[in-house]
Amino acid sequence: MSNLPPLLSWQEIQRRLEQIFPVGTSARHRLVNDVASRTVFTALYINAIEGSETALAPKHVYRMTEQQSALTADADRLSYATDIMKAGSHVVGDRWYADTTRESIRDDTLREALVATGAAVEDTTVPTTSGKGRYSLQAAFAALMAPDLTADSLDKAIKNWQENYLNAGALARIAIVRAGAAKGGTHVQVEFPSGETRRLKAGPSSVITKAVIEVFAPRFLADPAVLFVSESGNKVVARDDKLASSIGLSIKADKDLPDVILVDLKPAHPLLVFVEVVATDGPIGIRRKAALEKLALDAGFDLQHVAFVTAYLDRSQSTFKRTAETLAWGTFAWFAGEPEHIVELSADSRIGLR
Repeated sequence: MSNLPPLLSWQEIQRRLEQIFPVGTSARHRLVNDVASRTVFTALYINAIEGSETALAPKHVYRMTEQQSALTADADRLSYATDIMKAGSHVVGDRWYADTTRESIRDDTLREALVATGAAVEDTTVPTTSGKGRYSLQAAFAALMAPDLTADSLDKAIKNWQENYLNAGALARIAIVRAGAAKGGTHVQVEFPSGETRRLKAGPSSVITKAVIEVFAPRFLADPAVLFVSESGNKVVARDDKLASSIGLSIKADKDLPDVILVDLKPAHPLLVFVEVVATDGPIGIRRKAALEKLALDAGFDLQHVAFVTAYLDRSQSTFKRTAETLAWGTFAWFAGEPEHIVELSADSRIGLR
């Protein structure tokens, strides 16, 4: 009986990786692309699994070929594991990748993705200058690639692995991003710092708005309050003219109003926070920032006490990647998927978001 693990095709492994690392997983593209899938396949092919005596090197991956991967007898797999590491070794067929991909497989796929998420382990006793193998699949993760694990049993095994090995922050991020992508329900209920509630029309923008009010505001403002909230179609959901008036701000119906206006009442001079919610487009770029600055100045507010925030669902999504270069200096970017962090595009002056 074979001691080597049974094999799935690398394409089927890719489909499983997409289940194991759902949308919202940090650096997901590195975990579910063809390089990751072929790396996991190769590790299984040579039995580079935690607890075995075999370790994976990038060379095992980039010198693999489709023809070799189809040779699944134990003798073929074991000989590949050792022979490919020898100088002058040859494998029939075209290599999956060129020798020049060694560093990207090592750094991007193994160290920064599979090892970082716990799917693989690294033997740090192997010198960094050595060409020997130093990587193995985590045993519990490798078990998810068993061909006889299907349907409900696969779903259950994946869920158990996620709960046991993905940290709480990773799980929370996945849940937040999933909520933002969900199409179910007709509304999103938001609780304001005052305890008052409002309903927003269901959709990704509303999920981000909810996070801005319920998570961002209490985390980064000492004594937060909501002055204004709108949703798609410029529908005003809430506005507090009395509070705005008490701090010297006049909120006028204006096309330049942001999606959310928050205020921190703790400082001697309240801090005004303009927030643009970006589900598809509309970050605070140079022109948008200038329009919001004019709005604040016209209301008699000193710009030293104004902050500008673009709120996204998650930085792994294409929306952020597409709009990041247009963000204006002197603004902030915040991600609902990683609520404890904030990005500052530093300019000469610094605004007091904690």
